[in-house]
Amino acid sequence: MTTVAPAGGLRRFVFDDELTVVTAAEHRERLLATLGDGAGLRIDLSGIADLDTAGLQVLLVARNEGVRLGLPVEFADPSPAVAEVLSLTRLEL
Repeated sequence: MTTVAPAGGLRRFVFDDELTVVTAAEHRERLLATLGDGAGLRIDLSGIADLDTAGLQVLLVARNEGVRLGLPVEFADPSPAVAEVLSLTRLEL
């Protein structure tokens, strides 16, 4: 599950479960809906216990949509699971 709350000009989006193929579509829709409201996002990655390629795609879609809309999208506090995937893929969010 996720929550969205204000965070100093950016809306804070907090993950508190996995971000995998099982949950990716739901999270993608919530992230894009939040961006569609015209607010930038600070995405807290500390609560992600499991991240697969579908989840990684969700994060990249959010970042790219922010660029397209001219809205800031920040990623914060990657969990060990997220840090491992980023290291393996040599991506920086």
